[in-house]
Amino acid sequence: MTRLRHGTWVLIADGEKALFTRNVDDAQDPHLQVIRKDTQDNPPTREQAANRPGRFNDGPSVHRSAVADTDWHELAKERFADELAEHLYEQAHKGAFERLVLVAPPKTLGELRQALHKEVADKVIAEIPKTLTGHPLDKIEALLKDDLAAL
Repeated sequence: MTRLRHGTWVLIADGEKALFTRNVDDAQDPHLQVIRKDTQDNPPTREQAANRPGRFNDGPSVHRSAVADTDWHELAKERFADELAEHLYEQAHKGAFERLVLVAPPKTLGELRQALHKEVADKVIAEIPKTLTGHPLDKIEALLKDDLAAL
């Protein structure tokens, strides 16, 4: 059973928002204190793209094919995961935490996992594949307690 001991950091994130929290109580009754909030202004790709998707000729014929445009929205989400991983590395290097729980949707969790430095990855005690960024802290605390008890 994974325990949310006093001082354990919990990162609650999705592709656009993140809460860095610390458990300031014990494992029986977790109480998360917000250390830092990060948000990213990430409008849909259609609002970020400057041009229509490109087209090219398929050779000597009259056929033309479309070229997929960059998905700027998804690219920004990946960069956000990189930024979160960098902040975690800076804090781990300073000795700010010894244990870390990652809570994020599966895709974001995968991007975070790839971006984490070994020093941070070694401190991860649990990963919870859920979107909790829109929940109030007391609800997150209850869900974390239940999810961690099941591990």
